Amino acid sequence: MTNQFDLNSKVALVIEDSPTQATHLQAILEQEGIQVLCAINGRMGLRMAHQLHPDVIILDIQMPEVNGFEVCKMLKASSDVADVPIILFTRWDATEAVQLGLEYGAIDYIPKDAFADAVLIETLRQMGIVNRED
Repeated sequence: MTNQFDLNSKVALVIEDSPTQATHLQAILEQEGIQVLCAINGRMGLRMAHQLHPDVIILDIQMPEVNGFEVCKMLKASSDVADVPIILFTRWDATEAVQLGLEYGAIDYIPKDAFADAVLIETLRQMGIVNRED
């Protein structure tokens, strides 16, 4: 099976261990014209980021083996992908977690709540990843 990507579209790498959450994110991002690749854990996400150089990475924190903080820290320490923006998108909303995520190089930290999808899409609009509808 081959992936056919539109070279004019932006590509998001979603690193999320919950298939339900990954499918949900894929649906809302594709609705905005973003091509989505999914990794089911941190190790796979690291490999895919290095191979594919996405336009943005949307990263969960609570994952087995390698958590999102570790993935973020490793990506930002690697010169070939350090410039890829990372958005932490997670249920974990403790103040210390937000602070730690931003210290590790994430550009935003979005808690999964009733407004999370709208906040994510607006963040991507402000970044120029989603085209503005004027």
